Amino acid sequence: MAAEYFRDDPRSNHERMLAGDLYISDDPQILARQQRAIRLAGAYASAYVEDIDAARPFIHELIGCLAESAHIRPPIFVDYGSNISIGEGTFINYNLTALDVATISIGSHCQIGPNVQLLTPTHPVAAQPRRDKLESAKPIVIGDNVWLGGGVIVLPGVTIGENTVVGAGAVVSRDLPSNVVAMGIPAKIIRSIES
Repeated sequence: MAAEYFRDDPRSNHERMLAGDLYISDDPQILARQQRAIRLAGAYASAYVEDIDAARPFIHELIGCLAESAHIRPPIFVDYGSNISIGEGTFINYNLTALDVATISIGSHCQIGPNVQLLTPTHPVAAQPRRDKLESAKPIVIGDNVWLGGGVIVLPGVTIGENTVVGAGAVVSRDLPSNVVAMGIPAKIIRSIES
């Protein structure tokens, strides 16, 4: 069935994925990159237990662009890791799930609570294309000095402006501007943050 969707498109599924277009994730390049990410995330978690400094090379190899002063507590779960950038001074607590089919950009001096999910993949609403395993992705951008409380879920294509705070358990389905506090499902702005 996949051949029907891509009849006039000579690109591989991996190439379509990188372009942000619909693709099917059974491409050997995609599977190899996913396996690499699982291996590095596991090595990071294992090494971290014994020696945090000795673990750092694994997380630096996993994450595409990781500032030296950023810190991630394991475990971390990613699709690839290479599509993630994390700025200086950012702290990420346990159990981050960052599905980086599209890029995920996390600014500097952010606080990411435990069990946060950053989800770039999306699927067709129509049943048949979903059965046929089609998917695509939209990037996520988190500005500088953002605080995401524990269990926050950020959906595909969302941008969160700098200094914004998102309360624990919120689901962010739309962009949030800078300097606000948002809470709830879906996340709604409850007040602005005065400088």
